[in-house]
Amino acid sequence: MDPLEGRHLRVGIISPYSFETPGGVQLHIRDFAQQLLKRGHQVQVLAPGRRTNDMPLWVQTTGSSFSVPYNGSVANLSYFGSAGRVTRQWVRQGRFDILHLHEPEVPSLSHKPLIKGFLHSPCVATFHASFDTYPLAMRLTQPYLRSRLSGISQAICVSRSAMQTAQHILTDRTNTQIIPNGIDAGFFRDAAPKPAWQGRPGAPTIGFLGRMKEDRKGFRILAQAAPTILDAVPGARFLCAGDGEAEARRMLEEIDPGLLSHVTFLGRISDADKAAFYHSLTAYVAPQTGGESFGIVLTEAMAAGCPIVASDLQAFRDVSEEGTRARLFTNGDPMDCARAVLELIGRDDIRRDLSRLGQERALDYDWDHVAEQVLEVYAQALAEEAPGGRGWNPLKKHFGK
Repeated sequence: MDPLEGRHLRVGIISPYSFETPGGVQLHIRDFAQQLLKRGHQVQVLAPGRRTNDMPLWVQTTGSSFSVPYNGSVANLSYFGSAGRVTRQWVRQGRFDILHLHEPEVPSLSHKPLIKGFLHSPCVATFHASFDTYPLAMRLTQPYLRSRLSGISQAICVSRSAMQTAQHILTDRTNTQIIPNGIDAGFFRDAAPKPAWQGRPGAPTIGFLGRMKEDRKGFRILAQAAPTILDAVPGARFLCAGDGEAEARRMLEEIDPGLLSHVTFLGRISDADKAAFYHSLTAYVAPQTGGESFGIVLTEAMAAGCPIVASDLQAFRDVSEEGTRARLFTNGDPMDCARAVLELIGRDDIRRDLSRLGQERALDYDWDHVAEQVLEVYAQALAEEAPGGRGWNPLKKHFGK
């Protein structure tokens, strides 16, 4: 069903984070924009930072950004100077039917259209962030944020964890619902393994994907679990994809220099190689320790039919349906991580079951399903702004004035 009943929209999407470096929010925006274009909608995206050669033409940038620590990572934002003027000019010129803001609570571009007196098209916001401890900065600015975000027509949270954070700063008047991040399940399902990465009897391959230098991604937990795994299965090999090889090597040297001979670093890999990576593994390990609101890597691995071992973060429990679609271990516990990995790589029957159950679960996150849910939110926002709708303002005839 088409929630918009055949209507094609002009959609403006604002990212708070630069597209120069990969991140979950940026990838979500990119993939969702492609879904909209495939359905015949017009899309423009505005993001901080500079253009790179691989950016689609429908992505525009502000030309600069600055880096700040944020939720255990580093975010590249744009907030000061001309950022507000440039953003609001982009909104005015776009004359969008829907304005879609991502993480508008973050001091960056998504925050800029929400100033009092700036009229714009119906506004939908997606909240991605989840915090293990609600930040002091957000507590102190909560009244300001609630006032600023009151202009949002509809709110989307990517998970229960993200909703628990967003509810602190959204008003009761804002209609809020959970819609997860999307994946192209068929793309991951149909990929082929790489023989050089595949395990064999007695020599399983155990995978990690993420920024290895960030503590919250949990590489150290897997590294500390590795000696126990290798004691039981000396032929095991660890395939590690992502940034931070130098830091990861230092961690392994500290734990046991002999581990380096069992680890292969793949660096940053393409989407196609990522799909092949999941297909090549005996088990994928997600040892993240916090700051995860969803767990897109779990859904991708599930779609590829890759058995998963994951920490028992709330986000991972939600995706795995309380561990029925993956093996969970106690967050931050290397020995429990090793136990779960050994249980998985030692049992063909468990891996087969988890592969089947994971692929079934991944269909819930396929873009065909997720995009339709977001378009339904767009339809609700447009209905509110129609004459007689809840948010209709008879004076609001020219957006962006």
